[in-house]
Amino acid sequence: MATPINNTFYIPLEDVESEHCALIVDNGLGKLKNIDSHKVELNNNRAVITTSKPEALPEAVSAIRDLGYGVTTVKKTVPVLEMSCASCAIGVETAIQIQPGIVSASVNFATATVAIEYLPNMISVAEIKKAVQLAGYDLFIEEANKEQESLEEIHEKKFSQLKLKTLWAGLLTAPVVIIGMFFMDIPYANQIMWVLSTPVVVWFGQNFYINAWKQAKHRSANMDTLVALGTGVAYVFSVFNTLFPHFWHERGLHAHVYFEAAAVIITFILLGKLLEEKAKGNTSTAIKKLMGLQPKTVTIITGDEQQCTIPIDTVKHGDIILVKPGEQIAVDGIVTKGNSYVDESMLSGEPIPLLKKENEKVYAGTINQKGSFKFRAEKVGSETMLASIIKMVQEAQGSKAPVQKLVDKIAGIFVPTVIVIAIIAFVSWVILGGANGFSQGLIAFATVLVIACPCALGLATPTAIMVGIGKGAENGILIKDAVSLELAQKVNAVVLDKTGTITEGKPVVTDSHWTDESAVLKQILVSIEKQSEHPLAEAVIKHFDDNNSISLEHFESITGKGVTANVADKMYLVGNKKLLLEKNIKLSDELITKANQWSTESKTVIWFSDDSQAIATIAIADKIKETSIEAIQQLQESGIAIYMLTGDNEVTASSIAQKTGITNYKAEVLPEQKAAFIKQLQSEGKIVAMVGDGINDSTALAQADVSIAMGKGSDIAMDVAKMTIISSDLNKIPEAIKLSKQTVATIKQNLFWALFYNVIGIPIAAGILYPINGFLLNPMIAGAAMALSSVSVVSNSLRLKWK
Repeated sequence: MATPINNTFYIPLEDVESEHCALIVDNGLGKLKNIDSHKVELNNNRAVITTSKPEALPEAVSAIRDLGYGVTTVKKTVPVLEMSCASCAIGVETAIQIQPGIVSASVNFATATVAIEYLPNMISVAEIKKAVQLAGYDLFIEEANKEQESLEEIHEKKFSQLKLKTLWAGLLTAPVVIIGMFFMDIPYANQIMWVLSTPVVVWFGQNFYINAWKQAKHRSANMDTLVALGTGVAYVFSVFNTLFPHFWHERGLHAHVYFEAAAVIITFILLGKLLEEKAKGNTSTAIKKLMGLQPKTVTIITGDEQQCTIPIDTVKHGDIILVKPGEQIAVDGIVTKGNSYVDESMLSGEPIPLLKKENEKVYAGTINQKGSFKFRAEKVGSETMLASIIKMVQEAQGSKAPVQKLVDKIAGIFVPTVIVIAIIAFVSWVILGGANGFSQGLIAFATVLVIACPCALGLATPTAIMVGIGKGAENGILIKDAVSLELAQKVNAVVLDKTGTITEGKPVVTDSHWTDESAVLKQILVSIEKQSEHPLAEAVIKHFDDNNSISLEHFESITGKGVTANVADKMYLVGNKKLLLEKNIKLSDELITKANQWSTESKTVIWFSDDSQAIATIAIADKIKETSIEAIQQLQESGIAIYMLTGDNEVTASSIAQKTGITNYKAEVLPEQKAAFIKQLQSEGKIVAMVGDGINDSTALAQADVSIAMGKGSDIAMDVAKMTIISSDLNKIPEAIKLSKQTVATIKQNLFWALFYNVIGIPIAAGILYPINGFLLNPMIAGAAMALSSVSVVSNSLRLKWK
């Protein structure tokens, strides 16, 4: 059997929600002999392994599941065609098993079917079918494309299931809490609570117990262990007291039940998981949108000059591709015929489209404007610049480790410590407690576990985060995850994109000077610009348009210079200075002075003239936002270093930097250079926030410790970024940093209160005061103390709202 060499597998993970969990998975993979290298990318929710042995993937998937975590796979049973004997079945099985991304394949010759389990992010049903066909057999698949489940659809389905589970758990828990708090004296109260809480504990909370058992098998513990112990002991203890209340009554004690504690804890934890899933930044959405920049089909020109539409996957080096107005360019190449303006903002971030003529390069994902042209394919598939941006975004997102959650660190020590204390308390009571030693020891054991329930510990971080994120949203700051909110307070370097971040991001007319300001002449200018394909024409139309148009004659576009048109047998010109000089148009000193002044301010100058002399000169620029200078000054005063990176030219970059007070800037920077610059700052020990608005910023945003997108920018920038400023106002960045400081302070206070109750409560629950003053904590009071710790944590989090 042929073995694949140096295969890299990307295994999609489920329930790996913290660096602590990622470490458990990574350590588990480290024990497998067939894996050459491995790492867990928490941000991308995947494990990356390299191996030369085909059996390594199934082993890795099995090991991850055995640790209590999930792997997103698709299982299908598909009919096999063309098999005639048992050896054919082996041939089909082998052909499938050697494909990268196949977890298992088992052919049943009797039923002529194959059961396949595969990674949907690595291989599709259509690709499996192709492999089987190459081996001389076939799979019967109806509408293969519809049968393919994408990773996004699988995650969406799981999120819907979690939502339904949380809803039902909440509906069943509510009456249990009401009875437990207010109506304990009604007939059959314990039995009613038992019936209502059982589905919550046994069905909706089953994963906590299954995963806790898997953790225990590997001698590790996480939050599932805490939840399973706290709720399990409370539930089992309550069931015993419901069935055998006389056991305690004979000993002069009351048979308390804690069904509401068990149900509430599971419901709260499920709600926390649901909110966390919803708030997580979805990396795959950003990648999907980047991939969506590439059209599905292209029009190629065949040898006999016929047009033919083919799928993008079949484009080859050297193919001549036709690009029509408004179409996206499919692959990288060189223009062979025609010319047009192309919007390259997804690469450069600059809003003004560039004129592409023969022998000039065009790139995949960029958008053609009004003209059409042909180009020769030079780079296809994974070679294109767009493909490299997609890869860089994925790598940057996978390489940065988020802040380790303090709760997970504590849980690793907290769980075994509490269990040991509970056991010591029980044994001590049995040995030293006399006649009632066993029963009081059992109460002490249960009380320790109930009071040490992780409810407050589990709520400490998410409640503060929820309020912090809500407070941010109220102020126009959308925050996607807790990591960015926690980390923003440590930011000491902010990297700003220019276009759309510091500036408005669209060219507008900033100045104009006329030798004759008659309304008719302005109408002529607007009428000519309405016919023009030049991207700057829109700015002129928007500035001067009064909705009155004049009919034009002999309209002509002169590539790279401007346009001419006749109105009432008189010629008018709109374009650059070169066009006017070629036509021997007289330029007044007054207009030349103005034009030169605006050029030094890095503004684009357009001239308007009749057939003899210049009438007006117009300056167009990307204006600095009114609040940018103030925000930059505010950040600098707080000791944060500011850097500006732009794809624009040196003159424009220098002018903007000077006006905004930025001393550190770089011009003509490509997307990968932005990411490299941020990486360099990080290597110097800086915590870097990147602020951008364009697709070209997505790699840098992914690389940064804290990524902030402008709300008026591209969808992809907003998907990659962990924070979005809805108004695109830079003043919101200092606000976000302040919010981060307040939220982190609240989290620390919450953890203090959660641990304070445990540190004080656990020894008392164990009976440490009994030899001193005869006090033994009632489990009911332990439950109340647990509830009080949760209330104090939530109340403290809510204080953020009024800050």
